[in-house]
Amino acid sequence: MCSSDEETSCLEDVEGPAGFGGKGSKGQSYSLDQETSHKDFLTEDDIYCSCLSKTLLHTSTPVTIGFYCPFGSRFHSLLDRITAYMLEESLRREEEERRKSHQKPRRPKGWGYVLLLWYLTFYQPVITEVHLRRENIQFIFIRFSAWQYAGSDKLWAGLVTTLCHSIRTHFGALPLSFYHVMGKRPIFASGFCQEEWLLNKRTCLVLGGLIFVLLVGLSLLLVALLVPGVKDSSALTAIGSATTTLSGSGILMTVFSVAKNIVVSQKQRIERMTDSQKFSSHLGFMSEVKKEIEMLTSFVYYMEIYQRRRLRIVLEITSLDMCYPERVVGVLNAINTLLSDTHAPFIFILVVDPSIIASCLEQTSCMKGMADNGYLFLNRTVTLPFSIPEMGTKSKLQQLQDAVQSREDLMYKIITRNVERGVRSVKGKTIQLVEMESPGELDQSQIDAQAVRYIHEAFYSLHDAADCLHKYIPDSIIQMRRIVNTVPITIRLLLQQNVMRHTMSARAVAAWVVLANQWPCRLSWVLQCLEDRQQMRPWEEEFRNRLLWGIFVENCRELYSMHKDLQNILALDGDSELFQMFLAKDFPFTVHEANVFLKATINLDHSIRHKLGLVRGLNSLNKAYETGGAASPARSVPVCKGVQCSRVEECS
Repeated sequence: MCSSDEETSCLEDVEGPAGFGGKGSKGQSYSLDQETSHKDFLTEDDIYCSCLSKTLLHTSTPVTIGFYCPFGSRFHSLLDRITAYMLEESLRREEEERRKSHQKPRRPKGWGYVLLLWYLTFYQPVITEVHLRRENIQFIFIRFSAWQYAGSDKLWAGLVTTLCHSIRTHFGALPLSFYHVMGKRPIFASGFCQEEWLLNKRTCLVLGGLIFVLLVGLSLLLVALLVPGVKDSSALTAIGSATTTLSGSGILMTVFSVAKNIVVSQKQRIERMTDSQKFSSHLGFMSEVKKEIEMLTSFVYYMEIYQRRRLRIVLEITSLDMCYPERVVGVLNAINTLLSDTHAPFIFILVVDPSIIASCLEQTSCMKGMADNGYLFLNRTVTLPFSIPEMGTKSKLQQLQDAVQSREDLMYKIITRNVERGVRSVKGKTIQLVEMESPGELDQSQIDAQAVRYIHEAFYSLHDAADCLHKYIPDSIIQMRRIVNTVPITIRLLLQQNVMRHTMSARAVAAWVVLANQWPCRLSWVLQCLEDRQQMRPWEEEFRNRLLWGIFVENCRELYSMHKDLQNILALDGDSELFQMFLAKDFPFTVHEANVFLKATINLDHSIRHKLGLVRGLNSLNKAYETGGAASPARSVPVCKGVQCSRVEECS
């Protein structure tokens, strides 16, 4: 659960992700000015991305966000918005931490670079209470396009090597090589000790001994070669030479190991392992890869202590829908390998179309028996589902405006100079319309303050023993995390849409999140029936107060008749008796409430409702066809065992 201070703070510090966002290796910069800084209002996409970004600040790692969107959707612009919000808020968090602790983060540049190498050689970091209380976080963004590696048999290796290469590029090859040879993994402080650095006694003794022996050997050689009366002593010369050679070789071996790790990176080592068919078939292959990842993770922990800030690796995985099924399975397995460390600082944003990924998992021969239902297998990996909603009116208008401005052939500067004169007269009315749709009476800081209170109330209702809501939450830890991760985003969305402030309770929001998480198929069916009814005829005023349970009862027979086509989707739902008790007794949501909640329901996969609508439409066409066939004597259709058949050639 989040504390009040955590929820009111926004996003973390990003100083230059390797290869994307921030000030990277090529001096690139990404500013929120390109997105929302100078806008008079927030679009729907801005609100969704802002809410997700704020939630990611307080979500424990490792975590996998299922960024569910239709294939070819606008996910690139949404990911850019999320990154921009984090960049904007990171500066504020950094300033707050600096005022509170009176310490500046160390940066591995200039003298700080030399100091880092000194610490890597002679000191071991300690994770103290002071470090755990730090709120300034640096995000390192890595965008991985699976399509670039789609032709490789080892697509998952491309994910791992991209991660290794990006971290190496961000921190530098020399510090990583020093850590690989001489660095020590951070340890937790014992007792009330607040010292963040311990002297690495073993390294000091070994290195000091080698230098001492080297000096002794050089002294013996100088004595044997220069002191009169001892020049002819072959024994002294031999001892001096041997001592110097042994001590010098120890130092040279250390230098050679560091140089070797600079020349041969982790990326190259993993690529060599995957290229070797003999080694890749060995049982310990994944174990070796896991060791490389653990070393990389411990290095990130080391840099956290040195820089006096928290570090999070954000890996954005895109274009996985375009790959072969076997490649998809490999990437998901690689994610599970990286997540196996309980405290790994990884945040995966898995941008996929769940319907395509589920189909890929079900078609894969190597996953037979494990992923017969692709949706269930995907749910085991994703700990925070985030379904991208349909594009809102403001977002669509903004996209159209951006598209017009990008047209050079329209001579935009000349046209706008002429058009502005005519727009000025109606511009005030346009702004007034936007203000009427925006939250209005509260500014963003007040909305965030309200969100903190509602989030705490919702969380309390989830674990309140006197409340019946906890009975509907499953025992699975993953499902609990999905619900807890989703509630803050839903509340923030409702507040931004000016819905919750006077009408909805935090407990009702938490109950709706549980409903969408536990019975996605049945809830999608009810919502689809409501949508179809609205398309057929407008809703009467009394229909707004109809209970969702009554709508489900009226249409459950039709749902059951299609259960063979919807077997995998129905398997996502929990206990049917609990569903009845939930909607009929404990949480009797109405049609009006469902319409209000629908725009903020991000943990309900939209592809399920679309598939239900398609199957329902085909079922209606089939009934119309059968009725028409029976009523028309002129139509000659073969009949097999009393059922009309369209496979004319086989039957004839």
